[in-house]
Amino acid sequence: MARNPLVGRRASHEAVGRALNLGYFREIIGELRRVTWPTREETIRLTLMVIAVSAAVGIFLGGVDMGFTRLFSVLLGQ
Repeated sequence: MARNPLVGRRASHEAVGRALNLGYFREIIGELRRVTWPTREETIRLTLMVIAVSAAVGIFLGGVDMGFTRLFSVLLGQ
């Protein structure tokens, strides 16, 4: 039976450095610095828009559900 050459070997400093890859995290931070973040007013306006659309869709789907409930109760004679 062949023995696995990696078993029992210690990781070199290079291997550990590549595993951590700190350059990757530096690139992430650099990219985040270049992001154009929305202003506070934009964030508030878009958040309110999402809440309003969600409420409208919820009310619409609730109405459709109520309509189907009444329709099926009439069709089933209940």
